[in-house]
Amino acid sequence: MGEFGLIDHLTQGIKPMHASTQKGIGDDAAVLSYPDKKVLMTTDLLLEGVHFDLVYTPLKHLGYKAAVVNFSDIYAMNGQPKQITVSLGISKRFSVEDMEQLYAGIRLACEDYEVDIVGGDTTSSLTGLTISITCIGEADSDKIVYRNGAQETDLICVSGNLGAAYMGLQLLEREKKVLAGTDHDVQPDFAGKEYILERQLKPEARKDIIEKLAQAGIKPTAMMDISDGLSSELMHICKQSGKGCRVYEEHLPIDYQTAAMAEEFNMNLTTCALNGGEDYELLFTVPLSFHEKVQEISDVRLIGHITKPTLGCALVTRDGQEFELKAQGWNPLKQEKN
Repeated sequence: MGEFGLIDHLTQGIKPMHASTQKGIGDDAAVLSYPDKKVLMTTDLLLEGVHFDLVYTPLKHLGYKAAVVNFSDIYAMNGQPKQITVSLGISKRFSVEDMEQLYAGIRLACEDYEVDIVGGDTTSSLTGLTISITCIGEADSDKIVYRNGAQETDLICVSGNLGAAYMGLQLLEREKKVLAGTDHDVQPDFAGKEYILERQLKPEARKDIIEKLAQAGIKPTAMMDISDGLSSELMHICKQSGKGCRVYEEHLPIDYQTAAMAEEFNMNLTTCALNGGEDYELLFTVPLSFHEKVQEISDVRLIGHITKPTLGCALVTRDGQEFELKAQGWNPLKQEKN
């Protein structure tokens, strides 16, 4: 089929949804127009064996997730994703049908979040599957939220719940080891664990929370999405804002399936919630004056407050003890120990 034949095949029927997409797929470069907006741009690189395992990750789910994690970065800036480019490194063991499944997931995510696919690249790979997606978004200059705006006494808020994606990953890794070398017809029993599996394999970006904040007239002072773990992301906000924080263990939102799985693995639930990563929930701070307004927003929890920098970053346990927060979440450059 060749490179251009494959691109034509995978992108057939794609039509722009946004006026800002003046020219999409089919030329040497896409043409975008944002006359009255600030342009936001983010890139995520996913490598087989590092970021995903195809033993238990369906290609359609992988495509969906690869797109959504980029959308999440744009929402974390209080913007709206509008276009993506998709670049693939493909090894010989993948068929055209495999790439159709991957692209079906990417296209489904773009349909769900109203994002245009405007270009990309494909090449051969000697090390498995590589996915690189760049997302372009827009925002009014006075609406963009950075990481460095948190102020003393600000409330710390988080959407959804924490640790579910991490526990889903632990479950998948366990079943992979259990089933290694067994009959391929044997299937693991995931009954009652569907939610944590979905959080790992098919996460969603919190577009709804951005919309609810706008409707309530709330602009966060700082915001990030939780990709590397709550503790790590909160320390980023505090470092860049020059502040400290207190997070309360009793207020961390945790789903029942997450708690049950942590107990089954004999893992500390709070540690999973703080350091799990890949939840793609929104972590944000708001002025104390918005306390009542933010409490009225469904699926948002107040988990702590911003303090003076001299107080540092700490977790307050249920019995009132304080422990220093540490960034123990996902580190893509961490060397594996032999």
